[in-house]
Amino acid sequence: MTFEDWANGYGVIRHTPETRARVRGLATRLVSDGRARSEADVFAVLAAADRLTSAVMWTVVHMTYADRVDLSGAPLPAEAFKVAPEGHTGGALNVAPAYVGYLAANVLSATTRAWILGQGHCVAAVEAANALVDNLSAAQQGRYGAHEEGLSRLCADFYSYAIGSDGRPSAPLGSHVNPHTAGGISEGGYLGFAEIQYAHMPLPGERLVAILSDGAFEEQRGSDWSERWWRGEDCGLVAPMMVLNGRRIEQRTEVAQDGGAAWLGRHLDVNGFDPITIDGRDPAAYAWAVLESEARLSLAGAERIAGRADYPVRLPFIIASTVKGFGFPGAGTNAAHNLPLGAVPRTDASGRAAFHAAAAALHVSPGMLSAAREAFLGHAAQGRPKERDHALAHRNPAAPVVPASQAPSQGAASAMAAMDAWFVDFVQANPGHRFRVGNPDELSSNQMGRTLERLKHRVNSPEAGAPESVTGAVITALNEEAVIGAALGNKGGLNLAVSYEAFAVKMLGALRQDIIFARQQVEAGRPPQWIGMPLVVTSHTWENGKNQQSHQDPTIGEALLGEMSDVSRVLFPVDAATAVEALRTIYADRGVVACIVASKRPTACVFQPKAAHAAMGCGAAEVEADPDAELQLVAVGAYQLAEARRAAERLRARGRRTSVACILEPGRLRAPRDEYEARFVMGDTELKALFPEGLPRVLISHTRPEPLLGVLRRIDGGPARLRAHGYVSRGGTLDIAGMQFANRCTWAHLVASAAEVLGLRLEELLDAPEQDAVLGRGSPAVLR
Repeated sequence: MTFEDWANGYGVIRHTPETRARVRGLATRLVSDGRARSEADVFAVLAAADRLTSAVMWTVVHMTYADRVDLSGAPLPAEAFKVAPEGHTGGALNVAPAYVGYLAANVLSATTRAWILGQGHCVAAVEAANALVDNLSAAQQGRYGAHEEGLSRLCADFYSYAIGSDGRPSAPLGSHVNPHTAGGISEGGYLGFAEIQYAHMPLPGERLVAILSDGAFEEQRGSDWSERWWRGEDCGLVAPMMVLNGRRIEQRTEVAQDGGAAWLGRHLDVNGFDPITIDGRDPAAYAWAVLESEARLSLAGAERIAGRADYPVRLPFIIASTVKGFGFPGAGTNAAHNLPLGAVPRTDASGRAAFHAAAAALHVSPGMLSAAREAFLGHAAQGRPKERDHALAHRNPAAPVVPASQAPSQGAASAMAAMDAWFVDFVQANPGHRFRVGNPDELSSNQMGRTLERLKHRVNSPEAGAPESVTGAVITALNEEAVIGAALGNKGGLNLAVSYEAFAVKMLGALRQDIIFARQQVEAGRPPQWIGMPLVVTSHTWENGKNQQSHQDPTIGEALLGEMSDVSRVLFPVDAATAVEALRTIYADRGVVACIVASKRPTACVFQPKAAHAAMGCGAAEVEADPDAELQLVAVGAYQLAEARRAAERLRARGRRTSVACILEPGRLRAPRDEYEARFVMGDTELKALFPEGLPRVLISHTRPEPLLGVLRRIDGGPARLRAHGYVSRGGTLDIAGMQFANRCTWAHLVASAAEVLGLRLEELLDAPEQDAVLGRGSPAVLR
């Protein structure tokens, strides 16, 4: 293949003079470096990429509009088109050259890189390319492929909404990246989260291509800081590339309005990136850019490791300028996003004609396609895995050493301080793992000062006397999304995130995207094997009375309890020992995200470490047992347990036999919603032993009571047998006792509810001043 043969392009794909010059230089370097036998071989790969890209685009438009394909290129009859076409057509057409360019870079360098697609709704391009080059997941093999039957099945399955008897999608194909997408690692449904994770994803020696969008650029400003986090000592090579098509769904993007690629280049330059602008319509431009980015970053990292330059590096960032929906009618308009034809070809002859004319320009003959495919099927000869098996797709780090608990078990202690001490031991015991701690500020004030001293803030220029280091493992920014991205991205290592409880809600979308993808992997028979990731939320609702009500919000735990509890674990330790055990439990698990709600102020030590291990193992425990109890007080949370025990003391003093239990992980007690959750929850025998049937109960929860009642239906005897207390959205600048009183969560309020479920008069259990306080007509001070 000569340079001129490639330079002529194919179909709608043309090569600009700039791209031609870059590719000629690349071919010379590859031959000189011994990575290619001849320049002709390089041009042959890139010519094949042109044809594969065109075939991918041809397949993408068929996936949107047709139920089948005709590989000969003959026009389809009306009945071959979908009754209700659907797809994110314009974006997928733009991703086609990007993904094929990634494949071509792998061929040219004999290296399989990882990939992530930030705009997961453009997955049709990836699925089409994977079918054409036999890069299919287990569930897709035999169903899809480069033959007419396989591509027709791909089109028919796309947005078929097919559902199985188990209530799950029955086609291994979705609107976004899903666990059946070969090599897929993130749904990409929450725009902007790939941008805040990619710098933390590859380990040294690994390579990642991140395909991003200019629409998502508006979502997360934390992406501007990626250059602050990349270090050659502990990061693999990354090649972020933005598909700059200039349009969102119904409007131009902010980048387009501000000046397009030139404006973006200036923005990136100011923020420490090394912008590389390419033609986003050309797979060869992408392939060149990936290899060029890696060469620049590798050199920059080596210079800094050798001490010849200082961090930060200027992180290469590819700006791929294109037109939304390039190669098909409607390109460059709002219509390109979804259904660019503006007509349904099945019922509209003009729409059908427009489809056929556009598809003809993209068509690749079977013989030419077969030859092009061969260039992308040489994995065995190159000694590399298929793209479906890239390093990030099958994370399975070595099991960490989980030190024994040395938590205090007498007097009072801070749960956060106990976790801090244990976590430092955990770091010491696992020198072979890469650590990331996501910290939106105040790690020390949240009682994890030893962790900060050990791992240090990662900064470009350490401040004298401060716990900072160029290679620190604590990723700190006053941006919850950015720092949780560090922990979620580092699936090859060990992670922790610490946040104020109220502000952790800002992390919810990022957490949920990982949770639902992990659960879908479980359902696909490939449970993820990355090590469990705990998010510790503290300075929480009941402790943060010194601030206003914005700081008093238990939503994060409530929301995560709504996800499937086998992968979304929400834990409420009640003391130092159970807090440490919560961490030990999660780091011994795989493929789970956990929210641990922990107190930073000292609270009473309730459990010995051994007892804490047993309690956390089943999710609940008796604290004060009485086999003949007439009432059970049930607490979720440390401050809640303290009030429950005070209430029990009063009840016993008034002659009422009372037991006290705590629930450490409410999801273990729920009624399972499917077979996977059923394997996770507490069995009926164990549940009844801890929570006897028919026994009246008063529940006090760290959260709002209503969400907990939904989760705990198995121990809910109904309104006559159960009263529930918790946060009722009342607060302000109050101390702990004030917060408890405002939300009717004092010991006395629990006693009042006990009177109701036991059928007693309030005056039998509370003195007159206490009654007045509970009824809202006396001083709250008497209850302290």
